[in-house]
Amino acid sequence: MVKQDGAKTLGDLRRAVESGAVPRRNVHEEVRQNLIRKLRAGESLFPGIVGYDDTVVPQLVNALLSRHNFILLGLRGQAKTRLLRALVTLLDDRIPVMPGCEVNDDPFAPLCAACRARIAAEGDKTPIGWLSRDARYVEKLATPDVTIADMVGDIDPIKAARSGLQLSNELTMHYGLLPRANRGIFAINELPDLAGKIQVGLFNILQEGDVQIKGYPVRLPLDVLMAFTANPEDYTARGKIITPLKDRIGSEIRTHYPSGRVEGMKITAQEAWVQRDTAGVRIEVPSFVAETVEEIAFQARQDRRIDKRSGVSQRLPISVIENVVSNAERRALVNAEEVAVARVTDIYAALPSMTGKFELEYEGELKGAEVIGRELVRAAVGTVADGYLSHLETRQVVEWFDLGGSLQLSDNTAAEELLGQARDVQGLIELAHGAGIPKDASVPLLAAGVDFVLEGLYALKKISRSEDRGYHASDPPVRRPVAREPTFDADTPIPTGSGKKKYYN
Repeated sequence: MVKQDGAKTLGDLRRAVESGAVPRRNVHEEVRQNLIRKLRAGESLFPGIVGYDDTVVPQLVNALLSRHNFILLGLRGQAKTRLLRALVTLLDDRIPVMPGCEVNDDPFAPLCAACRARIAAEGDKTPIGWLSRDARYVEKLATPDVTIADMVGDIDPIKAARSGLQLSNELTMHYGLLPRANRGIFAINELPDLAGKIQVGLFNILQEGDVQIKGYPVRLPLDVLMAFTANPEDYTARGKIITPLKDRIGSEIRTHYPSGRVEGMKITAQEAWVQRDTAGVRIEVPSFVAETVEEIAFQARQDRRIDKRSGVSQRLPISVIENVVSNAERRALVNAEEVAVARVTDIYAALPSMTGKFELEYEGELKGAEVIGRELVRAAVGTVADGYLSHLETRQVVEWFDLGGSLQLSDNTAAEELLGQARDVQGLIELAHGAGIPKDASVPLLAAGVDFVLEGLYALKKISRSEDRGYHASDPPVRRPVAREPTFDADTPIPTGSGKKKYYN
């Protein structure tokens, strides 16, 4: 790895390079060598990336070892941008540059005319600077209004007038984002959103190293690692990507959502703001609440009323769990409780953090996002509760409701009050313990367990719940009259078209 060794002039740098203290290599080779070193040492390549160890990461490593420019294809919320930003860890700590140069010129091979002139005039006494790895990453979100001047550059008439230069002079050029990323990593998010002429400018400068600015040909043999992201729906011949650019991208890597609930929960726990510093209130999130929140995303990704092309971002469970904790926090503050334990009913209070995270198909639009959200929560609760309650005997609790019992509870009900009503239901507390709540659990945690059992029985359609009646007996199914065949007496003749008599025995 390159370290600043005290070289302050071009002569110092030349001697450091000759001694091997400072290696000379392009960005692709730099990333490749640092990647090889990390692989040999068994170091973590992309910290914070969960669920890609056996799928995306090996493909990305192969692309970098091949010195490819690459594109990450995936729906929203699949950690594409985080992966791109993690590439910075594969760069050297510092590299030598010409100080004040807009394009981070290599002192041994400067691109811009100003740096070449300075080196020619000062020789080995030319001062050099050192650029940190973080300053070598440039990212741009592609939008239809991006111009070639934004990406590559343009002629600056003011600079020409002040310097008394012709507009065709190279010194009058104002460099765009891509040249300013020279000797670093340039990332473009949502590549297909770039206008076609901008895409042409990109592949021309990537392949041939030149571009025309205002009719003047400019040579820019940039040393840059290019990385892109895109939605698979747009990245097709029928989409908004031009095929010559697609052809020049070395590797195409598909990202994906977490393959299971456990992976999703790891990501959510890593990203969500759950552990808070509320004075006098400790936050606790039971496992069944975390599982239910994560299951909502999986239910949404399978729901035919939700647009599969847009996807359901991993931001959904992250936002929901934060809102769930906030509702539990509010309840604890209002009821003067020292522990804020999240409940399943808090998830319904978190609907505002959910409904904006998915796009609806026509059938879903007819119902509305809030109705769909409630149905997703109920389906998620049912899936999770089935794993906790399927081995337990719930008949005693269900019969209590069938005999006319009801419970009026809400997400604002204090833990003591909730347990006070729950003790009237024979077997309900024991069912909560059977679902994993310890015998010595705190009152708020036990209340959350009872709440989970009740919501689970409701989601599994063993009891019902309504705004006015609370939890009550499951509504009996509507009985429809069954069509029956007419019956006849054995001695009754049945007329037929032939005039003969037939009898049913």
